[in-house]
Amino acid sequence: MNAYLVLETGEIYAGAWMGGQDRAGEVVFNTSHSGYEEIATDPSYMGQIVVMTSPMMGNYGVDNQVWESRQFWIEGFIALQIQQSGRDQSWIKRLADFGIPVVSEIDTRNLVLRLRGGGTPWGALVQAGSEAEAKQKAQSLIDAKKGGDKDWVWAASRRAVEVRPGQDAKGPRIAVLDFGAKENIYRELTARARELHIFPSRTSVSEILASKPDALMLTNGPGDPADVQVATGTVRELIGQLPVFGICMGHQILGLALGAKTYKLKFGHRGSNHPIRDELLGQIYMTSQNHGYAVDAKTLPADVKVTQTNLNDQTCAGIYSESRNCLGIQYHPESHPGPHEATGLFDFFVKKMIGAPKK
Repeated sequence: MNAYLVLETGEIYAGAWMGGQDRAGEVVFNTSHSGYEEIATDPSYMGQIVVMTSPMMGNYGVDNQVWESRQFWIEGFIALQIQQSGRDQSWIKRLADFGIPVVSEIDTRNLVLRLRGGGTPWGALVQAGSEAEAKQKAQSLIDAKKGGDKDWVWAASRRAVEVRPGQDAKGPRIAVLDFGAKENIYRELTARARELHIFPSRTSVSEILASKPDALMLTNGPGDPADVQVATGTVRELIGQLPVFGICMGHQILGLALGAKTYKLKFGHRGSNHPIRDELLGQIYMTSQNHGYAVDAKTLPADVKVTQTNLNDQTCAGIYSESRNCLGIQYHPESHPGPHEATGLFDFFVKKMIGAPKK
């Protein structure tokens, strides 16, 4: 049996099967050189087969303390070479234990050029005796995967409200809509708040306001923002009542709530080395990114300004409205993996947008 990556558009790539089970998902690439555990446990990667452009993965083993959620979310992991030696093969084993297919020896350069040039397709990682068998198995898996519930945010969101104590007794009480959050968003908020109330993505306005929050955080999450149910209407009602800060999916939901439109990027932005011009903080820095959609800047209301720009393709990477007291950031200021240069946006949220907390 050989390993194959089969794309729905017909291309097929052979490699070495290193563990896991046959699975399908959207095939995306990530340009990070490290952080493979954080990537695999980031809920924003739900439903996706991740291709790493850096050729060697798994070299520093595994550590549960760097996980960004309680589970793995990826549907497959591909790299040119993955550590499998007498010294260490823990990353391969960890993925395989969760049934996630692991494939190496694929021509990742050629594959990434295909993804960059042709856009993000669905695909499947399968074991098969021939290409013909691989295509047959892959098609069944892809069809089944594409037929599921499109509200991936609801699938990744928690189902019960959670209250977490903060570390700053004089800080604000922050309500959080969980769209599939990375744990480091909570770490950054906890360091600056006295309390967090974390809600499922379909929580009502009245339930959020009942927690008497000083502000609202909208987290990252997977999928198409246009398919997310309930949350856009909830955020629309809360704009003007609370300071609102949205990250990644949260930024896109905020954009929709403001009346803007979103669109699918050709191949998305995924990696920890994306340059941003930030006019809000007056800096240019490198960022961690993971998204396949963007807010259409041309559709924003006049009082909402584009304040962050992706310097690779000039797409909208952040919006801010002083009059509506809302901020959206398309990248990940909480990093993990990635640089920490944008963490000042959390301070901007707490000090500038929230100000003195309510008594």
